[in-house]
Amino acid sequence: MKITRNILVLSMALLFAVACDQGIDPITPVSPGTDASAPVIRIIAPAPGYEIKVPDLISHVNIQVEVTDDIELKSVLITFDGKEVANYTSFKDYRRLLADTVYKEVANGDHVITVKATDLQGKVTTQTVKFSKVSPYTKVFPNEIFYMPFEGDYMEMISFQFATKVGSPSFVTGGIQNGQAYKGATDAYLTFPITDLKKSEFTAAFWYKVNASPDRSGILSVSPPGELRTNGFRLFREGGPAKQRIKLNVGTGAGETWNDGQEINAPSTEWVHIAFTVNSSSTVIYINGALARETANTGIDWANCTSLTIASGQPNFAYWDHKSDLSQYDEMRFFDKALSASEIQAIIDYDSPYMAKYSGEVFYMPFDGNYKEMISKTEANKIGTPDFASGKKGQAYAGATDSYLTFPTTGLKNNEFSAVFWTKINANPNRAGILVMGPPDAAAPAAPNNRNNGFRFFREGSATAQIFKLNAGNGTADSWFDGGAAATINPATANWVHMAFTISGTECVVYINGEVVRQGTFGGINWDGCDILSIMSGAPRFTGWDHKSDLSLMDELRIFNKALTQAEIKAIINNEK
Repeated sequence: MKITRNILVLSMALLFAVACDQGIDPITPVSPGTDASAPVIRIIAPAPGYEIKVPDLISHVNIQVEVTDDIELKSVLITFDGKEVANYTSFKDYRRLLADTVYKEVANGDHVITVKATDLQGKVTTQTVKFSKVSPYTKVFPNEIFYMPFEGDYMEMISFQFATKVGSPSFVTGGIQNGQAYKGATDAYLTFPITDLKKSEFTAAFWYKVNASPDRSGILSVSPPGELRTNGFRLFREGGPAKQRIKLNVGTGAGETWNDGQEINAPSTEWVHIAFTVNSSSTVIYINGALARETANTGIDWANCTSLTIASGQPNFAYWDHKSDLSQYDEMRFFDKALSASEIQAIIDYDSPYMAKYSGEVFYMPFDGNYKEMISKTEANKIGTPDFASGKKGQAYAGATDSYLTFPTTGLKNNEFSAVFWTKINANPNRAGILVMGPPDAAAPAAPNNRNNGFRFFREGSATAQIFKLNAGNGTADSWFDGGAAATINPATANWVHMAFTISGTECVVYINGEVVRQGTFGGINWDGCDILSIMSGAPRFTGWDHKSDLSLMDELRIFNKALTQAEIKAIINNEK
């Protein structure tokens, strides 16, 4: 019975095998043919020009490769900057390799991945792809060792460390570069380790929008525990609702150095650039790039100083009520050297480059601690000892006897011309040049008065009545646009006054506070020999009739390559009130 059952099973298996074989072609060997082509390589990842942007100093990259051959692959070698990453010599599909590998030692810089494929006949194909790993931030300035932009987090972009947040500070839009900025809060501040910041000389620089409440606060502090000021430094502010003074204290080890800095307007709706330097001989505070105060110093001692506090004197400099600051901060940098004024100005220009604000604007000089024209980035030539004073906005030019500025006229000599500015009049002397673009006067070099070319804008009068006048030359003769009663200002009662004049091919117009005070026909200006613009004096080209230096204040001087309309002038006034 058992034998019969086994025979039956065997018969059924044979029947099944025969049935399954029906309708299927038998396997037929095929000749591989001629090996005509070299391998083909496709690097799937990384893509050409790919950038890895992560804060880690060392990262990884995924390498994906497809290699095919018309007959058979022999080997595929993958290298990273010449270093072998993978070497394939056996293949499940002898005509195709799909490789996916990871290289884990990618440092900052440019890199090359090379794939070399060889077939059985020895034909070789090589393919490369270039990519890079970059830091999220590349140092912009020499000697820069700390940069915190406050763009939604508190990361220091060179060390990739995060500051420690205390309390509840926040961020606001409208930073100096139209991004975000730090905004202080009560009992709120940041701390950051200073391991890499303790240098024998250094500079700190940042943008600041002061909130005068509370009336005093810490700003930046590296201070040891206790009421001890012989180590580290403390930058802070004190004052009232209208003015806040920026001050610096530095511990020298044996003692301390005080720098009483300078006042800034408060509350501020404008960003102010604050910088200070410390070295073995001095401490210097700069406001908007201008030297505010310099004091002698004997160095800095960092003993027992472990952390930097931002936007407060706490925890170690909270005495005298220098606690949290409710002000705004942006673009904070430290440097391991005492920067010069020009180097600080370069930071200001980089962070906040001036772009022409109005149609036709070709010249803008705000007088905020320097005599730089902001569009060309050219410093005016200073004659004598002009100074600065509190201005209509920020600081203003303050005239002095035998003092003025000159500026090259390249780009300013156009068929149409406008100038606008604010002035606070000092009637002593009783006449002065204000803006002059005129030629030399060969006939009267001691008291030049050649009026056939260019223009002269000046004032004359008394202690209670100063008249503003414009004179313009067409090449052969001059035309007068005397202001008369409408263009008369009483310096004793006037505060800041807005002045403007326009020159076109048909007329000249003089404005005071946006109103026309004199208007007349004019056939067009001739600029022959007008190679310098004099600011706040008739000298050196228009000192006839004693139109010499002006002791008044001037602010927000702008020049245009067109004749502004009254509406455009009033818009400028409203923007600058």
